[in-house]
Amino acid sequence: MRVTLTELWEATRFRHHPVAIWRRPLATAMEAVVSLSSYGLTGAAPNLESGPAGFAFSPFQDSDRANAFLLPADIYFDGTAAHPATEEAAAWLATHSERPANFTPPLPYQRAAPPARLADEAAYRATVAAGVAAIQRGALRKVVPSRATARPLPTDFEPLTAFHQLCVAHPRAFVSLVWHPAYDQLWLGASPEVLAEVDGGHTFRTVSLAGTQALAPGTRPDDARWSHKELEEQANVTRYIIECFKKLRLREYHETGPRTVQAGHLLHLRTDFSVDLRTVPFPTLGTDMLRLLHPTSAVAGMPRQAATDWLAAHEGYDRTYYSGFLGPVNLPAPGTSALYVNLRCMQVLEAARQAVLYAGAGLTAESDPAREWAETEQKLRVVADVVL
Repeated sequence: MRVTLTELWEATRFRHHPVAIWRRPLATAMEAVVSLSSYGLTGAAPNLESGPAGFAFSPFQDSDRANAFLLPADIYFDGTAAHPATEEAAAWLATHSERPANFTPPLPYQRAAPPARLADEAAYRATVAAGVAAIQRGALRKVVPSRATARPLPTDFEPLTAFHQLCVAHPRAFVSLVWHPAYDQLWLGASPEVLAEVDGGHTFRTVSLAGTQALAPGTRPDDARWSHKELEEQANVTRYIIECFKKLRLREYHETGPRTVQAGHLLHLRTDFSVDLRTVPFPTLGTDMLRLLHPTSAVAGMPRQAATDWLAAHEGYDRTYYSGFLGPVNLPAPGTSALYVNLRCMQVLEAARQAVLYAGAGLTAESDPAREWAETEQKLRVVADVVL
C-alpha cells in the first residue's frame, strides 16, 4: 500500500503503537517497522538468520529500567510502500489516516526520567583517573567510562524532522528513530559502528572501531596521525573480535585495516572483518557472534566481566539503551539482518522537554583525563549540533 513515512509516523503517534524508522549507511531509502503489539517481543536475543522479522532494540545490560525487545514487522515500510504482514495490519493501514482534524501527537506516558547521574567535567575526569589507575595496577586492560548530559529541547523540536536532519548530516551512519510508548522510550541516533551483519546468508560482517580525533579544518582523513594510545585502544577491540572467532573455532575470516574513517566531524580507526558463509559451513554465525560480542570491548572494556563490574561501581547511572544495539532483523528478507551499536545517540524526554545525550571514551594506561573529557565533548556534538 502506498503511504508516506510521515503518514506512518503520525498514525503510530495517534494510536500509540511502537515504531522504528531507520536509514542504512550510504542509502537513500528510509525504512520503518510498525508493531501492533503494545510491547513487542521482549527478553529474547534476536535470531539474525531466521525467526521473527522486525527491529531489535537492546540495552547495554538488562535492568529494571531497560529490557531488550523486538518490534515485530506487522507493517514493514521499504521506502516507497507499506507491506502488512496480517489482515489486521492491512486493516490498520486502510484506516491509518483517520484522526480528528485538530489532532496533536500525544506525549509518552511520562515515566521517563533523566539518568541518576549527570557528570560534570570534574566528576568525569575523576572517573577517568580511577579507570586509568585500575588499568595501571593490572585490574583491567581497558575500560570505557561514559557520561550523560541533559539539554533543553528546542521549542520547535519534532522527532521525525530531527531524524531527517541527521540523515542529511551523516550519510555514512546508521540513522535511527525508535519510539516505544509502553516503555516510554524515544531515541534518536547516528551510529558509525556495525555490531553484527548477515547478508542473505552469504556474508557475515563486523567491525573494530576505536580511537577518536576531530577532523582538522582543511585536512583529509588520510592526513590523520594516531598516537600510540589510540592505536592500542583500537588493537584491543580487534583482538577481542578475533578472540570471539576463536571461541567458535572459526579461522576462515577476512580482516582489512586498520584504516581511518570519517563519521561527521570525527575520525576513527576501523578494521573490517567478513566471513564468506557460502564457503564456511556456519549457518548461525551471526547469532552466535552477537552473543559473544555484546557488549563489545569498544563500549565496555577488557576483560569484559571485570570491565562491566567496574563500570557498574563507578559510572553512577544506568546506561539503559546507550551502547546497546539496534537494527532490522530478517528484513527486507529472511537471513538479512544488520545490528549497530547504539552510539552518537540521545534519549528524548518529551514531557520534560529535555534531551539526554551520551558519550564515552576508551581508556588505556596512557589516558589523560582532560583529553578524554574533550573526546566525549566532541562525540556529543555529532547529534547535538544537528538537532539541538
